[in-house]
Amino acid sequence: MTVVLERSDVARSEAATLVVQAGAGDQGAWSRLVDHYARLVWAVTRSFRLSDSDAADVSQMVWLRLLEHINRVDPERVGAWLVVTTRRECLRVLAFRKRVLLTYEATAFEEVPGDQPELDADLLAGERADDVRRALESLPDRWQQLLGMLMADPPAPYAEISATIGIPIGSIGPIRGRCLEKLRLLLAS
Repeated sequence: MTVVLERSDVARSEAATLVVQAGAGDQGAWSRLVDHYARLVWAVTRSFRLSDSDAADVSQMVWLRLLEHINRVDPERVGAWLVVTTRRECLRVLAFRKRVLLTYEATAFEEVPGDQPELDADLLAGERADDVRRALESLPDRWQQLLGMLMADPPAPYAEISATIGIPIGSIGPIRGRCLEKLRLLLAS
């Protein structure tokens, strides 16, 4: 047991030394560091069952992240940092893959039934806008003015809202919350 712990400590110490040297610009230390942890990074990427190209992309991104942050990484914990970073990159790739739909034909989406807006979509949007306007008009004038300033493009700064309406800056957020809750209640009824 003691021999195993000593070997582990020695390996960790050597890796920490490589991190420090690589952070100082030693290309040889960087290469040895990559060689030392490459299998670990690859094993983590493969545990996510990524394709070979995605796993290679993740691996490259992890090494780029290490290079960017090498002076901020705890040299003694570089292995753990690499595992966490690799997992995060794998999850990022998987999330991106869920959003992308690959197709072989350029015309594949031309006949998708849900592609066109509903015939009455404009009518429904107009009715909804009228409902919102009526609900806003039923609010007190100060609330209407507050929401108008907050919903402007770009929104007015809190200092300007405070000076114009005459309410403390710290009260703007809570009043806004009460206004929106009242609007939700009015629109729900």
